Amino acid sequence: MASKPVEQLESVVIRFAGDSGDGMQLTGGRFTSETAMLGNDLSTYPDFPAEIRAPAGSLPGVSGFQLHFADHDILTPGDAPNVLVAMNPAALKTNLNDLPPSGILVVDKDAFTDRNLQKAGYEGNPLEDGSLDAYQLHPIPLTSMTIEALKDIDGITKREAERSKNMFALGLMSWLYGRPTERTLEFLRSKFAKRPEIAEANVKAFQTGYAFGETTESFAVQYEVRPAALKAGLYRNITGNQALAYGLIAASVKSGLPLFLGAYPITPASSVLEELARHKNFGVRTFQAEDEIAAVGAALGASFGGALGVSTSSGPGIVLKQETIGLGITLELPLIIVDIQRAGPSTGMPTKPEQADLLGVMFARNSESPVPVIAAATPSDCFDAAIEAARIAVKYRTPVFLLSDAYLANGSEPWLLPEVDAIPPIEPNFAVSNGGEFEPYRRDEETLARPWAIPGTPGLEHRIGGLEKQDVTGNVSYDPDNHDLMVRLRAQKVAGIAQDIPELEVDDPDGADTLVLSWGGTYGSVAAAVRRVRASGKKVAHAHLRYLNPFPRNTGEVVRRYDKVLVPEINLGQLQKLIRAEFLVDATGFNLVRGIPFRAGEVADAIDAMVDA
Repeated sequence: MASKPVEQLESVVIRFAGDSGDGMQLTGGRFTSETAMLGNDLSTYPDFPAEIRAPAGSLPGVSGFQLHFADHDILTPGDAPNVLVAMNPAALKTNLNDLPPSGILVVDKDAFTDRNLQKAGYEGNPLEDGSLDAYQLHPIPLTSMTIEALKDIDGITKREAERSKNMFALGLMSWLYGRPTERTLEFLRSKFAKRPEIAEANVKAFQTGYAFGETTESFAVQYEVRPAALKAGLYRNITGNQALAYGLIAASVKSGLPLFLGAYPITPASSVLEELARHKNFGVRTFQAEDEIAAVGAALGASFGGALGVSTSSGPGIVLKQETIGLGITLELPLIIVDIQRAGPSTGMPTKPEQADLLGVMFARNSESPVPVIAAATPSDCFDAAIEAARIAVKYRTPVFLLSDAYLANGSEPWLLPEVDAIPPIEPNFAVSNGGEFEPYRRDEETLARPWAIPGTPGLEHRIGGLEKQDVTGNVSYDPDNHDLMVRLRAQKVAGIAQDIPELEVDDPDGADTLVLSWGGTYGSVAAAVRRVRASGKKVAHAHLRYLNPFPRNTGEVVRRYDKVLVPEINLGQLQKLIRAEFLVDATGFNLVRGIPFRAGEVADAIDAMVDA
């Protein structure tokens, strides 16, 4: 038969949504992998329920995966989908409001039974009552077509055949947007190699969906999104937690320090532990502790022993670690604490992103206990941020907080593999005995870092513990003046890091009066919003903070340069408070705390309002 006409598109946003048992994350992940191989720029946002298995067909049990791919540089997973694939009424109910009129809507009409409609809160069937007339509706019997296609495969039950419907949907979308099929078929055969009949079922379901797209009259056009003009080099698709794990490994290799991770499983940080556990060939040691306190205690003990100690968690676990982090501050040992932020307080919404731990990691320890704080901006930036956190921790002998969030952790984008030789070394500079009495708190004149003495080294014996130390000797001291001195020295050491980090860069091509100041995982949405506002002819500047303690040394000069400063945050104004307090600037916040990333459009509206004010 004659092939269908192909229409060129600059970008597409697809959202797969279904029950948490429908395999939407696998479906979205495979579509992402093929899209990355084609050379499109892309950004993803997996969104799944916190429950291990919410009731089938229920609204809380809906799992989604959104993918934005384009023939040009993009920064976000997209504000709204162009295509919604809804596997049941609950998925339709929870996602339809995001689909703009005339958007493509593909539904599994077999799932729209009276019982499923009732679970989703529908009084009637939306496929039949005209409520979906504003969309390009394609009601397809995905389940029954999949079961029919697989009926001749030996060893496959009807339930197992039904579970392959996500591959039918993937095949259909792969045809519609011209994705290749070979690597997906190889992936399925490999993934289900222990059960060849399941592998065959998934392969056939995928091929059937692809063939349906080619032959059905429902889709008159096929679409093409050409590769993006990316910088030359070798790329791979990577999530934030993968990039963070690889960054820690790179820091271990570049410092010559064995990497030790002490962690307790917690969403959304657990996959860092899982990823690092796969890389024992790099000398990585992972310890799944019985609780958060044991995890960070083990990591600090590893640092005391001369390793690169790391502990990962999310907000609730970070709270439990704070006493031991305070111990690390007074011992002045390198320690990396990774906080993959999530919506709270308490258990909150464990699978949803937020950036509301900033003030907590800055101040939620007893006494004066400053620590450096670094925040990653994008999924791939987690690699570089991890290396930088290790560099500062080792050089300045201090615990360092590295902030990410659930959106960065699970989202993905193309990552240009770095030249390993171009990554600067990290020098641990362990203390050596000079034959005299060891002075464990004799500080480096430039960094104020104390010596890092490996226990058991002859001539480097010294006291250790949480009681206040005497300057230079490290003996226990209750002297008031000594305590005042040590408090100031620890604070001065952290403040001095500002001389060792880049100045804050400002993107201001037109001489704007308004500055948008962002940090962490909001980078993509804010930068995309700035692009939109500039495209409308307005002037706006943008600066993004990676270093949150200390601030870059020119931060005050930057924020005072502008008449208006807008600080978008997924919290109630934490960076805004710090900027106002530190620099006496009347910064204005744009704050939404909904457990979802900012949409570029809503940030653009806030910028427009400030520019016009």
